[in-house]
Amino acid sequence: MNAPVHVDARHDAYATAIDQIDVSNPHLYQDDTWRPYFERLRREDPVHWCEKGIYGSYWSVTRYRDIMSVDTNHQAFSSDALMGGIVLRDLPMDFRRPSFISMDPPKHDEQRKTVSPIVAPGNLAKLAHTIRERTGRILDSLPRGETFDWVDRVSVELTTQMLATLFDFPFEERRKLTYWSNIATANTRAGTEVDSEAKRNQILDKALEYFAALWHERAKQPPRPDLISMLAHGEATRDLPSRPHEFMGNIMLLVVGGNDTTRNSMSGSLLALNQYPDEYRKLRANPALVTSMIPEVIRWQTPVIHMRRTALEDTRVAGKTIRKGDKVAMWYISGNRDEDAIERPEDFVIDRARPRQHLSFGFGIHRCVGNRLAEMQLTILWEEILQRDWPMIEVMGPPVRVYSNILRSISALPVRIPA
Repeated sequence: MNAPVHVDARHDAYATAIDQIDVSNPHLYQDDTWRPYFERLRREDPVHWCEKGIYGSYWSVTRYRDIMSVDTNHQAFSSDALMGGIVLRDLPMDFRRPSFISMDPPKHDEQRKTVSPIVAPGNLAKLAHTIRERTGRILDSLPRGETFDWVDRVSVELTTQMLATLFDFPFEERRKLTYWSNIATANTRAGTEVDSEAKRNQILDKALEYFAALWHERAKQPPRPDLISMLAHGEATRDLPSRPHEFMGNIMLLVVGGNDTTRNSMSGSLLALNQYPDEYRKLRANPALVTSMIPEVIRWQTPVIHMRRTALEDTRVAGKTIRKGDKVAMWYISGNRDEDAIERPEDFVIDRARPRQHLSFGFGIHRCVGNRLAEMQLTILWEEILQRDWPMIEVMGPPVRVYSNILRSISALPVRIPA
C-alpha cells in the first residue's frame, strides 16, 4: 500500500481560491491531508502570501531551491526570538524563550559551539555501543503475536534513554524529559492540558527548577562530557540561569531536538516500510541498504514541518518582494516533495542514488547540530531489527497524529510482530 490518497483534500486544495490557502492550519498535518495544497502552491504560486492565516499574515516558501536560498541567508532573514523566532505563531514577549536556534550571529555561534562537542565524531563513537546495547534490550522485550504501541515501547523509550545519557539526567526519572518535551511543543488549541501559554509556563517552571538544581550541582564540579556540564562551564553560557527565559529556551531546545525529531522518524520508518512493503522486502533481502534508507526515512517523514524567519530588509525571492518585517515560513515538508529537485518525491525509495538530498535538517548556520546522532540511532535500530530476522513487523491500524504545524509527530502506532 502506498501513501494514502485523500480525494476530498485534493478537491478542496484545488477548489479553494489560491489566496485563501493557509498551510499553517495544523489540521492539515493531524489529518495528513497537506500534500495537494503544497503540490498546488509549488506549481502555481511557490512563494505564496497568506493574508489571513490562523497565525496572522505570512509568506510560504514551498520549493526546494527557494527554501535553500532563504535558509542560507541569515543576513536578510532573522531567527531571533525578539523578531518572532522560528515558528509562525507570535508570542507575547513575556512568553518567548530565546535559544541558540532562535538567535542570530554572533550570539548564536557562541552558544551553539558550547554544546557541539556532544555530537563530535569521537563522542558519537563512544555512544554507539550504549545505543546498540539498549536497542537490543528493548527489542528483545517486545511481545510476539500481539498488538502494542510502537511509539511508546520503542520510539519514545529509545530516544528518552538517549536524552537521559546526554544530559546525565537521573535515569529512573527520564520520562519527565518526554513529558516536558511534549509540553514545550504542544499547540494551545489541541485540546491538551496546555490550553494557554500561561499554563505551559506554569508546567515548564517545574522543569526549570529541576534543571537549575542539576546545573548548580555540575557548575561546582569539574567539567564533564554531558550537556548540562558543558553549558554550566561554557564561557558563553555559564550565566544562563540569571536569564531564566533563555536558560529554559536552550534546555528545551536540546530536549525537543534530541527527542521529538528522532522518535518521530523511528515511528515514521516503520510506517513507511508498511506503506511500501516491496521496499521492506528489499531491505530484508539486503540489510546493507539501511545506510541509504535512513536519510530517506528522514526525508519522507520530515519531522520538522516548517521553520519561520522574519525579513530584516526588503528581499526578492523567486520574483516576489518580501518586505522588511514580514513573516516567512520555509515549508521543509513541501521542499522534500518538490518534483523539480527530487525524483519520485512522493514515493519511499530506500536505495535512492542521492538519499541525503533533503531539507529535513535545514541548511546554513542553523543546520541541525544533532543530525549525525539522529542518523546513528535510526541506523542502529534497523540494524538490530534486521539481525533478529523477524517476519515483517505489521502496522495494525492508522497512526495517531498530533495537532501541530511545527513537528510531524506520531503519538501512537499500533503494530504486531508476527509470532
